[in-house]
Amino acid sequence: MREEILMPKMGESVMEGTLIKWYKKIGDTVKKDEIIFEISTDKVDTEVPSPADGKLVEIFLHENETAEIGSVIAVLETDGEAASEKAPEPEVEKAEDPETQAQSGEELVDIPMPKMGESVMEGTIIKWYKQVGDKVKKDEIIFEISTDKVDTEVPSPVDGVLAEIIFGENETAEVGKVVAKISTTGKLPASVEQKGESEEYAKAFHKTVEPELVEKDESEKRERFVSNRFYSPLVLNIAKKENVSIDELARIKGTGVNDRVRKNDILKYIEERKAGKGAAPKPAVQKAAPVAPKYEKGEGVEIIPMDNIRKKIMHHMIASRDTSVHVSEMMEVDMTVIHNYIEKNRDRFLREENIKLTYMPFISMAVIKALKDFPLMNASVDGENIVMKKYVNLGIAVAVEPNGLIVPNIKNADDLSLRGLARSINEIATKARTKGLSPDDVVDGTFTLTNYGVFGALFGNPIINQPEVGILGVGAVVKKPVVVELDGTDVIAIKPMMFLSLSHDHRLVDGLLGGKFLKSVKETLQNFDVSGI
Repeated sequence: MREEILMPKMGESVMEGTLIKWYKKIGDTVKKDEIIFEISTDKVDTEVPSPADGKLVEIFLHENETAEIGSVIAVLETDGEAASEKAPEPEVEKAEDPETQAQSGEELVDIPMPKMGESVMEGTIIKWYKQVGDKVKKDEIIFEISTDKVDTEVPSPVDGVLAEIIFGENETAEVGKVVAKISTTGKLPASVEQKGESEEYAKAFHKTVEPELVEKDESEKRERFVSNRFYSPLVLNIAKKENVSIDELARIKGTGVNDRVRKNDILKYIEERKAGKGAAPKPAVQKAAPVAPKYEKGEGVEIIPMDNIRKKIMHHMIASRDTSVHVSEMMEVDMTVIHNYIEKNRDRFLREENIKLTYMPFISMAVIKALKDFPLMNASVDGENIVMKKYVNLGIAVAVEPNGLIVPNIKNADDLSLRGLARSINEIATKARTKGLSPDDVVDGTFTLTNYGVFGALFGNPIINQPEVGILGVGAVVKKPVVVELDGTDVIAIKPMMFLSLSHDHRLVDGLLGGKFLKSVKETLQNFDVSGI
């Protein structure tokens, strides 16, 4: 028996509710009076229990979506057999053609959002490579996800047909949540067609709250989202009554799901503000509109949305600029010793290690030595505390086509030999370019190297990779005339020369320390001991 779960009425003047959290997902067994979801109205936030024992078989209203009172939120299958863990979905019982019946648990395989590291709790689907009805092979890439750490391609675990896509492109799902289903029988289940009907039904009774002004009634509009942060109607109602500005709301630390501001959070803030601990509301000031060009698509102009990687780079760079006090220093290095070694041993190294020998392992080793000698360069700033790290996780910036950048790091790089560094640099660069990185590869770095010299650039001003306090830019090695001393006489010689540019955080690293660090790297490179390689 199918029982509809409705948006409950929470008072005479309450006409709608916003669903702010699901505690159950489709397929879960629920007990009567067990909490299944939480709603928010402009009066109160409430947890809603299940009206009966059963199995949750359909969800029409998703998190942060709004529906009118009495609208169907979900459907519960209360039949004892259907509510058991091994029972088929309701669509199976309705299908008349045995060949198109919905598949059993063994034939319809759930594809969950994969866990990409201990600290990663959700992922955003940025591209589907297959559509519903497409055949897929085991290990064939079916979609690509992006987390706050890394982008990854996800393969199919089985052969079959893509039967359902639950989360589309640019939608975010928690780790473990089912994002798609694959039919291993090679046929689409009948439930796919029925699902389309239920989706049309769902659209008829609820509306999605967009990050813009949402009409509350004919005379009033209320802002539900500010800067992509959700505020419940109850919180907004309190904020309006107590004259709490939008800027103040954005500064309140929330204790709800995804840092959502709850009733107690805003009431606590108001009490602290009255006691003089919080910021008083600022008087409205008319600000001049920023002078910026507004472009529209048309002849001679193409508007291209940023991809996920570019958006992350943009926000990360802005955050670094606004966090660290950047200071730069530069030195020129004579790379003769290392240049001659590479020229003589390139073929042998390729034969023995199966990788191309470059300047980067030598530069990495010189940097690691300098970090050991000047450990503050390997530290971080945490408020008014200095975080000293007794390990070196060396970040290597890798350019990713067409215009991306990612910084994986070599864990415990200070334990590696030059050959070990060469292998590790090659490995993380290959993984970065083939989307094989895991989130663990890009977290906990302590210092970063960026080699813009690979593109022929001589020097640059790199931006610090947060939360580190320094980054070393490596220029191209170029032969040029330099003045050297030979038997007490200055002469002009042709030398392979390279610029190193160090950006450091002046909150912790002063010019004296930065200069000593850079000089140490230079002297190690110019006098590199190649005898033991």
